[in-house]
Amino acid sequence: MQLSLGHLFAAAAAFSAVCAAPISHNELADMAAKGYRLLSLSEGAEPVWKTEEEKLALLRANVHFFDVTEVYDPEEVVPEGFSSLVSATTFPAPSHSSAVTPILNTLSTANMQSYLSVLTSYNNRYYTSSTGKAASQWIYDKVTELASGRSDITVSQFTHSWAQFSVIARIEGKSAGAVTIIGAHEDSINLNNPSSGRAPGADDDGSGAVNLIEVFRALVAANFKPSTPVEFHWYSGEEAGLLGSQAIAKTYKSKGTAVKAFMELDMTAYFSPGSKEVIALEADYIDSGLTKFLQQLIDTYSKLDWAMDKECGYACSDHASWYKQGYATGMLYEAITGDDNPNIHSSQDTTSVSGFSWSHSLEFAKVALAYVYELSA
Repeated sequence: MQLSLGHLFAAAAAFSAVCAAPISHNELADMAAKGYRLLSLSEGAEPVWKTEEEKLALLRANVHFFDVTEVYDPEEVVPEGFSSLVSATTFPAPSHSSAVTPILNTLSTANMQSYLSVLTSYNNRYYTSSTGKAASQWIYDKVTELASGRSDITVSQFTHSWAQFSVIARIEGKSAGAVTIIGAHEDSINLNNPSSGRAPGADDDGSGAVNLIEVFRALVAANFKPSTPVEFHWYSGEEAGLLGSQAIAKTYKSKGTAVKAFMELDMTAYFSPGSKEVIALEADYIDSGLTKFLQQLIDTYSKLDWAMDKECGYACSDHASWYKQGYATGMLYEAITGDDNPNIHSSQDTTSVSGFSWSHSLEFAKVALAYVYELSA
């Protein structure tokens, strides 16, 4: 997850070409070939060109952005104020507890620890690194193994122009219908040295990634066969500007794919020692109807209380990519901002820090499984 500040990067970059008019395909190709990245820094503002070093400086200053280099379309206009485009969607109250609860009881923190020990063993999972690609390959292989014998499940690689690919596992529904999607990001970053610095990313977002693997495992083991399709997504390049999720969300929108709901798990395993343990719900770039439904799920299936978080800001995590395309989105977060993990984006994001809790993360896995089941059964 990218942390939020209320101000933009104060120091103007040496090169920052602001677009007064839509960027042509030729300019986009030419600038990208020279190593520049096209960044959207705020709603209503034209995207700007930045060098990789300038982009990294923004990340170090906790400035949120969409890196739109791969998805920019000069003929596509995103209306100003897109954060208010999605109206509240109505979702039915949870009603499958007799079926869901037995599956929840099979969720295993030991399994999640095992998955995370592999993901954190890579030097880093940065989206351009060889170890980042290896991590995505491990997720793909693991999920494929778990889906073995199920002809209604496909596991695919969504490739990008960089090394690390995104992973999508789809469980077909008994009938056609809008797909229920749950996502997490597979990459990690060390802001001092992104390409080769140590970045175990245990919490950010190893925790969310292994929650998804374990929820997928439990549902497959229970022979869950949804009425409408379900997809599990592990995104590449979140830390570098929501790269993977933007590419996938835009592809779904361009194909006219109907999405019932999208939920993100980005950091689920930490709360500050001494603070109240809660499941926090993100307050912006979300659908209010889906958030109400998530509150009901927490009330029904978790031992924890829910609390609304502070606004996370522009482009703070992958749910914003789906919101930008007009889909109903929500996101669960490990704590109220300020009680969340201060060790992320460094070599210190490990399971050994005080405040990391597997029992806490398990509650998020429970809600995630209930979300999938309740919306697709």
